[in-house]
Amino acid sequence: MFKNYLKIAFRNIWKSKGYAFINIVGLSVAFCVSVFLFLTSYFQLTFDDFHEDGDRIYQTYFFSNNPEKVEKSGSMPFPITPALKSEFPEIEAVARIVNSSDVVEYKGKFFDKQVKFTEPDFLKIFSFPFVKGNRESALADLSSIVITENMAKAVFANEDPLGQFLQLGLAGSKKQYIVTGVLADVPENSTIRFDAFVRSENYRGYQGEKDAWDSHSHQVYLKLGANTSQATFEQRLRPFARKYFAGNIAALKKQGAKADERGDLFALRLQKLKNIHFDTDIAGGGGAAPKALVYALMGIAFFILLIACINFINLNVARSFIRAREVGVRKSLGALKNQLFVQIWGEAAVICFAGFLVGIVLAILLLPTFNATFQAKLSLGFMLQPDKIALILGLFVLVTMLAGGYPAWQMSKFNAVEVLKGKVTMKKPGILRNTLIITQFSLSSLLICCTIIAVQQVNHLRNQPLGFQKEEVISIPVGNKINGKIAMQRIRNVLVSDPNVLAISGSGVNLGLGLDRSTSRSVMGFTYKEKEISTDWLGVDYDYLKTLNIKLLGGREFDPAYPADSSDRVIITESMAKMIGEPNPVGKYFQTDTAGAKIQIIGLIPDFNLYSAKNDKKPITIYLNNTPGYIFVRVTPQSLSKSMDKLRTVWKEITPESEFQGSFMDENTNNWYKEEQRLSNVFSLASGIAIVLSCLGLFAVALIVIEQRTKEIGVRKVLGASIPNLVFVLSQDFVKLVVIAILIASPLAWFFMQKWLDNYPYRIEISPLVFVGVGISAIFVAVATVSFQSIKAALMNPVESLKSE
Repeated sequence: MFKNYLKIAFRNIWKSKGYAFINIVGLSVAFCVSVFLFLTSYFQLTFDDFHEDGDRIYQTYFFSNNPEKVEKSGSMPFPITPALKSEFPEIEAVARIVNSSDVVEYKGKFFDKQVKFTEPDFLKIFSFPFVKGNRESALADLSSIVITENMAKAVFANEDPLGQFLQLGLAGSKKQYIVTGVLADVPENSTIRFDAFVRSENYRGYQGEKDAWDSHSHQVYLKLGANTSQATFEQRLRPFARKYFAGNIAALKKQGAKADERGDLFALRLQKLKNIHFDTDIAGGGGAAPKALVYALMGIAFFILLIACINFINLNVARSFIRAREVGVRKSLGALKNQLFVQIWGEAAVICFAGFLVGIVLAILLLPTFNATFQAKLSLGFMLQPDKIALILGLFVLVTMLAGGYPAWQMSKFNAVEVLKGKVTMKKPGILRNTLIITQFSLSSLLICCTIIAVQQVNHLRNQPLGFQKEEVISIPVGNKINGKIAMQRIRNVLVSDPNVLAISGSGVNLGLGLDRSTSRSVMGFTYKEKEISTDWLGVDYDYLKTLNIKLLGGREFDPAYPADSSDRVIITESMAKMIGEPNPVGKYFQTDTAGAKIQIIGLIPDFNLYSAKNDKKPITIYLNNTPGYIFVRVTPQSLSKSMDKLRTVWKEITPESEFQGSFMDENTNNWYKEEQRLSNVFSLASGIAIVLSCLGLFAVALIVIEQRTKEIGVRKVLGASIPNLVFVLSQDFVKLVVIAILIASPLAWFFMQKWLDNYPYRIEISPLVFVGVGISAIFVAVATVSFQSIKAALMNPVESLKSE
């Protein structure tokens, strides 16, 4: 019986090759795109979920309910880690992670690696797999270093890394470490990225910061006991915050701050590990694109599958009336309802399977192109994992049941007598067909509106005034193989007479994301006139304002003629002046430590974005630091390429061991929005596919409907109807459906995109012209799709359609 069903299915598919082709193409494209979108979303949403007991791992952050707005910061002081460990027995493990990079030397070879600082408890919190070594003792000694497999291959090649000695640091500050463990390479969907770990006691600023509660420089992670909930532990942290941060709380009270709904002015709280990837507040301005965008990708994937299913259902329901006599004959010969259902559904399943198979093959073939185009990190191995295979098979079963089941059920219900009398007709479009057409065009229009608004927002962010001139500036990461001060002096000496070089400076923080893909943040907290102050603390070299074309509002820039500038002088931004309550701050003094030296404000500048415009501009305090991590060179507009080539040559002469990673600052700042740009590109592609699939379905339905109205067209022509009149009559019903779809999609798109735009401090206002433009375009596309078949039908000789009457 099954063999017979399969034979009949193939015979019917071959008989209607055109419709089968439309269905297979639509389903295969939908499957392919949906696989990519679901896997991309899955990749984003499963960050850090590979750790055992991940539901018990948290990052600490400070909550401050300032009068102006709520502030959160994941940057912690050094003494908080031992204090937490000693005062809370429910903490199984707690560890700092101090972000850093260093030069690694082995047998005269040098390697730039991300060597971070932590505690032995790090290996108890996180379950990065050990390839070699012992997890319990790997970081037991201050001279121990744990490295990744990738670093082991790069440094030691085929040698056994365990027990080998490595030198870390530059000349004069080198220290020897012994390799005590090798970890498997860090998964791509890990928030914590590293090449190696050493003990935090080796951090160069450890002695000065280990007892400093007001110096925030790193992240802290902890693992709670199995019987301790987050809410319970945060309640336990309230006395801890009052004990160690009484000054912060007192300052907030004097500012008139109100407690939040939990009764806190200032608190130490926890963020779940699984949420850290999307939390830009405590991630220091980094993180991924908003979580809403990732969910939107999943929604798009579902919409595309739904549109393909609607096409399939519409075509099969429409063709069911053509096959009605066949069903009637089979029923009259004794075929049961369930047998007809299985046979008709089997045909649908064959087409779905063909579409699924072609879609998966396309996904595999197009995977490298997808990764290259959208900077994704999907791999074939990722797709072939058991849970991903289950997801893909689930999509196939869902589509087959939805798209094939309904038409089969409808056809199996036909009354044999009525069908054989010819009473099953398509005189009027059915409610189901109209509803499905409206649904698919609503989804397509919704996607297109959202895509246009998302692209406009990304362009708005990229074009947002940053407060400095980013064009014609080359940014060079110094790296770890040369001292920043020496590199700066040599660059200045070589380029001092170059007419194409307008200014040279340096900074501890890169503006944007350069080729080293690194960013850092230093936040300083102190009390000024009984007010709690928190500011970005930025070290720069001479001529910083000149190089970035930042205008002084008052005071002066750092000057070598003033020796005191290098120790206790700062320049602040307008928002910093507002925070300390000084409209004319130049000449005023403050202290970051009650026992420290007084620091004088010598300059005032406008606010500028030290980090992405996805976040508010923060108050910035700039101090002089002539050992920069990045060198900035402003060049003339006509010498961009020439200057980059010259800097590459000069860099090779200055430090032959270091790779030149110079890049243009405007490209670096654009990289701040790379994730949004990538997802916007995916949106654009998906929206285009959605409208193509909708038009494909509309074309096929129009083909069947016009076929059913052939005699009507003939009668109209005999009675004198012109071709334009016939095209209008045949198209108007479909145009009405598209207009209804636009009226449904527009308010939905406005609502959802308003919610999304609320995540950004710098956002566009949605223009009604977006919806008008999309509506006109959708109507034009629908008319063009239907008119092709309408004109063809109108041109037919009425004799041919009426000769049987």
